[in-house]
Amino acid sequence: MIKKLSIPAPYQGRVLRLLNELKDRSLSGILVSQPENRRYLSGFEPTDPQLNESSGFLIIGKGLAILGTDPRFEVEAQKEAKGYFPFIYRKGLESSWPEIKGLLKPIKKMAFESHSLNFYTFQKFKKLIRYQVNSLLFLPAYQLVEEIRAQKDRLEITAIRRALSITEEVFREVLKTLRPGKTEKEIAWQIKHWIHLKGGDGLAFEPIVASGPNAARPHAEPTEREIKKGEPILFDFGSKWKGYCSDLSRTVFFGRPTDRFKEVYSLVRQTQLQAEKGIGAGLTTAAADALARSVIEKEGYGKFFKHSLGHGVGLATHELPSLGPNSPNLLKPGMVVTIEPGIYLPGWGGVRLENMVLIQKKGAKVLNKDQSFYRF
Repeated sequence: MIKKLSIPAPYQGRVLRLLNELKDRSLSGILVSQPENRRYLSGFEPTDPQLNESSGFLIIGKGLAILGTDPRFEVEAQKEAKGYFPFIYRKGLESSWPEIKGLLKPIKKMAFESHSLNFYTFQKFKKLIRYQVNSLLFLPAYQLVEEIRAQKDRLEITAIRRALSITEEVFREVLKTLRPGKTEKEIAWQIKHWIHLKGGDGLAFEPIVASGPNAARPHAEPTEREIKKGEPILFDFGSKWKGYCSDLSRTVFFGRPTDRFKEVYSLVRQTQLQAEKGIGAGLTTAAADALARSVIEKEGYGKFFKHSLGHGVGLATHELPSLGPNSPNLLKPGMVVTIEPGIYLPGWGGVRLENMVLIQKKGAKVLNKDQSFYRF
């Protein structure tokens, strides 16, 4: 049962926002299966071990807060998800369901996360609900919790700042170690090593280290290619702190920058600055993307800007909102997004520069402290 003070801050406020959203949609409860959403609403930290294996689920409704999990995570359920009723299914979910069905009486229409619940698990829940709770409807909801997560509170912003600070410290350390003959994979391993040494929880995502022509691929994976002087090296990586992610892209030229690199780099940096200056609450995500895309297109490089301007960052590296040309959503205060224009030229390489910004009522605040940009 959800009593006034049974769920501690900040989770209580988040659950109340979710309940209000459910009410607006004529829903009386929700089954939460997405790992980041579980953590956001309860503090329960375990992630899903693999695609077909879940660490648990939440059932939230008016006066109802249940965390279901198996014995592997019993200690975490009791320690981390304060205020939630821990339902530990020891005989498998199907066999244990009768123990919980009586608690679901207040729920008549239960939403489930259609974008994250795999088909097998959906069928399992649907069967349980249909045959054991006859009056309960099981209805799809798309990114309902993610929409709430998009606006960060003070604690979340503090965690993101710390994660970004660790990432920038790692970038400075990695630059010190660049030598001809080092492979992209070696440098990526160093990034992972330094993230842990600097106090990060772990990687926000697998690092991108792309040198020379490889840098023309926005999401290149590190290879055995050795870095060499006279070419660009693109870095994209991030760390986590208390579960929250950071995301940083920088491009350096190994050796003395060429005229071509100066031209492309200067244009990308100009584009980034214009987007940072123009972005803010009330702007649509498509309009934010256009702030950058218009600059690059004007200079004839439009087809080489191969991705959106940016994305939200929080408990996941990529979350709402998406700053793309086909995204009509409004930016709101408290959103943390990346500004990462890029130009990628096949056979030569690419340049991407990425900062993180906090959307405010007026404008946006750049969260990065690193200012190691070239000034040509």
